[in-house]
Amino acid sequence: MLPADFEVDAPRLQTPAVFEQQWRDLAFLHWSVDPADVAHLMPSGVRPDVLDGRTYVGLIPFHMRRAGPGRGLPTPWLGDFLETNVRLYSVDDQGRHGVVFRSLEATRLMTVLAARYGYRIPYTWSHMRVARRGTEFRYLSRRRWPNAGLRSAMTIEVGPVVEDQTELDVFLTARWGLHGTLLGRTVWHPNWHLPWQLHEARLVELQDDLVAAAGIEVKGMPDVDVRWSGGVQTVFGPPQPI
Repeated sequence: MLPADFEVDAPRLQTPAVFEQQWRDLAFLHWSVDPADVAHLMPSGVRPDVLDGRTYVGLIPFHMRRAGPGRGLPTPWLGDFLETNVRLYSVDDQGRHGVVFRSLEATRLMTVLAARYGYRIPYTWSHMRVARRGTEFRYLSRRRWPNAGLRSAMTIEVGPVVEDQTELDVFLTARWGLHGTLLGRTVWHPNWHLPWQLHEARLVELQDDLVAAAGIEVKGMPDVDVRWSGGVQTVFGPPQPI
C-alpha cells in the first residue's frame, strides 16, 4: 500500500522555476532491493522509501530535450542530449518522496561539468545513442569520464498503454523532486510535471555495468515489470535545505 502521505499528483511549485526540461522516450527498468542494503547511499536526513517492505533501484535511459534556465528558454545544443541514470527512491522527515541519483550518464561534457561541480549532481560524460525500429528501442551507453569504459546496452519492445497503473507503477514514477547535497548540506530540488502515461514493455536484451558501479548489487534481470513512456515536460524549483 502506498504511504499515507504519498502525493500521486505533483504539488504546484511554490518557488520560481530555475530549469525547464523535456524528458522523452524513457525506459524504466527496476530491481527490488533490501532497504538496509542501500541506506548508506542516502544523504544525511534521507532514508530509502519503501513499499511493502522493499525499495528499488532504477536504470532509466532517455532523451533530454529543450533544457534551459527558467521557463521557455531552451539552451541551444547544450539543452539537448541523451542521458541514462541510476537512481534510488527516497523520503525525508517532511514526507517528501523523491529520488537519489547515484549516477547520470550524459553526452554533453559542458552540461556534465556544470551539474557535477555547480550542483553536486553526479553526472558523468558518456557516448550514447538511441535507435528505434518499429516498436523496439535500443539504448547504448559507453562512459568516457570518470571511470571510462563502463557500458550499458538494452533493447525493449514497447507495448500498449497501461490503462490501470499499479501502486508500484505510481510509487516509482510519481516523484516530485530529488534529494542531494549542496555545500555540504542535504537539499531537496522540487519539480513539477503532469502524470506519466506508461506503456507496457518487454525487455529483449540487457547488458549493464552502471548499476554495480553505482554501488548497488542486483542479481539477474529486472524483477519489476518494464515500462516505457513517450515523456513529460517538467519544471524544477531552486534547491531547499532540509
